[in-house]
Amino acid sequence: MVRLPTEMVSIVEAFSELFSRRVFRHVQVLLIGAILAPGRRMVTSVLRVMGLDQESSFQNYHRVLNRAKWSALAAAGILLRLLVCAFAPIGPLIVGIDETLERRRGKRITAKGTYYDPVRSSKKIVVKSTGLRWISMMLLTPIPWAGCVWALPFLTALMPSRKHCEENSRRYKTTSEWARQMISQLRRWIPQRKIVVVADGAYSVLKLLGHCISLPNPVTMVTRLRLDAALYDPPAPRKPGQLGRPRLKGERLPTIKSIMEDETTHWTRIILPRWYSHYELPMEILSATAIWYHIGAKPVPIRWVVARDPLGKFPTQALLCTDPSVDPAQILSWFMLRWQVETTFQEARAHLGIETQRQWSDLAIQRTTPALLGLFSIITLMADRRAKRGSLPVRDAAWYAKERVTFSDAIASVRRLLWAYSIYCMSPEIDDVRKLRRHMVDRLTNALCYAA
Repeated sequence: MVRLPTEMVSIVEAFSELFSRRVFRHVQVLLIGAILAPGRRMVTSVLRVMGLDQESSFQNYHRVLNRAKWSALAAAGILLRLLVCAFAPIGPLIVGIDETLERRRGKRITAKGTYYDPVRSSKKIVVKSTGLRWISMMLLTPIPWAGCVWALPFLTALMPSRKHCEENSRRYKTTSEWARQMISQLRRWIPQRKIVVVADGAYSVLKLLGHCISLPNPVTMVTRLRLDAALYDPPAPRKPGQLGRPRLKGERLPTIKSIMEDETTHWTRIILPRWYSHYELPMEILSATAIWYHIGAKPVPIRWVVARDPLGKFPTQALLCTDPSVDPAQILSWFMLRWQVETTFQEARAHLGIETQRQWSDLAIQRTTPALLGLFSIITLMADRRAKRGSLPVRDAAWYAKERVTFSDAIASVRRLLWAYSIYCMSPEIDDVRKLRRHMVDRLTNALCYAA
């Protein structure tokens, strides 16, 4: 039986309703072992770090992923409620959505495909990689003890390749269709709160935007907008006794590109107070409301914003928001939080072993990567419990002045607590206890906690 520190018991017990009693014991071992294990996050490495390398029934831990009956979707809902309660109890929920590529090879990984690799590609070189494509939804929320906004994953889904869908007689779903399903599920989980979904240009699809505003409690979407998008005035009001179908749009408006190139256009200067959560940045913006429409899709009322940096450090951005009443500066602030999603993907690869697991069954593959991304949020929740009892230590050096808490400090703090609890909370019947000098204990715990 796994013994947990007081700060972690309530977080782990929140998921107990999803599993049988026997399976939940194995789940706790995998969870704590995945936090403590350095390097690869295979089941075998988890068992080794938990001292179970001689366990004869080791296959039971593999069966948690490839055979046991439990719902990953229900686990995502529980994790979301924990995150909202801890970090966003009031105000609108800002949610980021994006895809990532897990580079995997092998004949038994049937859902893999060949995709454009944005990390390894550049403007001159295009790189394609083989692997699994995931779409992840993350809560963008300020972390008080970190002093900035983090992206905390709670719902991740596998997007099978087109070839896999054709071979298995399944309908292939595009990125926007996956996003539409995930946003609908998010609204069912949180029916009353205002939700703002922030995404890049791949989600600037009229059918997706129209679905967001057609929900019983509409979801606000902030994403990029093409400079040549067809924008229109609202339709004129109908006259009494007028025949025919109601008009969907009014007169065609000039494109955003032509407005930007017009020398008579007046740019408004604003100050963004927390650029990337750190410092103020002056910006020049253009903004207006319009109807975005093309044949075959429902018209969507939007507010578009074009922002440029007068110093030339950042490229010009054209954005849209499906809530025309939102202030342009607020739209910019929401959209800039999207980059925290990429940071989370990188931190998960560096510290949680994404792409190092070696699951081969389809069910285990569908569960392992979402579980590791969700582990990022669980560790943040555990670190938050520790931070409320005292400040988290920040690892710095004479050659590296570090002021803010990062995820490496958060996972190190949780690991330190788990190791200390394992070492010092021993049964009175065990008399094989040897004293260590304090500096040796600190060196040992640092080596374990900060292992890559």
